[in-house]
Amino acid sequence: MRLPPLNSLRAFEAAARHNGFIAAADELCVTRGAVSRHVKLLEEHLGVNLFRRNHKGVELTLAGSELLPILTQSFGAMASKCENISADASELRIICPPALSIRWLFPRLELFRDMHPEIRVRLTTDFYGEKGFDTSEYDLGISVENLPGRSSDIVTLPLFPAILSPACAPSILEGEKSISAPEDICKFKLLHENPRKEDWATWVQKFGVKEIDPTRGEAFPNLDMATKAAVMGSGIVMADLALCREELELGTLVLPLAHMKCAEPYGQYSLIGPRDRWNDTKVRKFREWIAGNANSEALIYINERE
Repeated sequence: MRLPPLNSLRAFEAAARHNGFIAAADELCVTRGAVSRHVKLLEEHLGVNLFRRNHKGVELTLAGSELLPILTQSFGAMASKCENISADASELRIICPPALSIRWLFPRLELFRDMHPEIRVRLTTDFYGEKGFDTSEYDLGISVENLPGRSSDIVTLPLFPAILSPACAPSILEGEKSISAPEDICKFKLLHENPRKEDWATWVQKFGVKEIDPTRGEAFPNLDMATKAAVMGSGIVMADLALCREELELGTLVLPLAHMKCAEPYGQYSLIGPRDRWNDTKVRKFREWIAGNANSEALIYINERE
């Protein structure tokens, strides 16, 4: 048996739920006569009466009582799924590492929301992990471009360079503890942005500073904490010039060896995303917006590229 017309099912469900044709007509924005005709058409299609009509109005028959909960549940499920699909189409899910989120993306994100209020941004502050970008959960991510283990199905848009150089509080250089050469850093504690201590190892290897042991010093869970420790005068941090710009501009951090800067070994900060979603409207709008912000950022560091 083929399904009855959808409009007839909808008219019956509304009439049965409201226990009358007038309220159903108001809900469906049609006339009372249209609801009555649709219900009659459904009864003819099924070959059974769904309502008993009397001088007081209508009441459900046994067949109508059995059909009503099935239709109410089905229409409710359809409405819920359509709402979820619509919400998903307007929600942009982004994952970004903590330091990059807090120090670069988050302060700018409100500008995007103002430009595109129709897009709801859900930002997750976290890392991708060794296997790379999770295409099932996020629309976009921001990370360094050459992260190991990334799938070939991921598209990458370079944003701005990641440039490293030692930084410390001005007070730490007072008196005889000045830094005029790389080996002078040995006088101070090294502050690392994570337990892997790759930051100092990168810089030491780049400039061949054999006097410095890049594994010594204190490791922190993230760049933000390491930078705070440096501002407090606890030692010297390997500063990311883009992410530590506020401290450098305020003068709470200085670059004692400003001429010795090197690039992050994993490449530039980049926007990444699944190839099959790359041209979705919400993704395209964010790509265009962030590219403009990144161009301004890149100009500041254009002379720092290797």
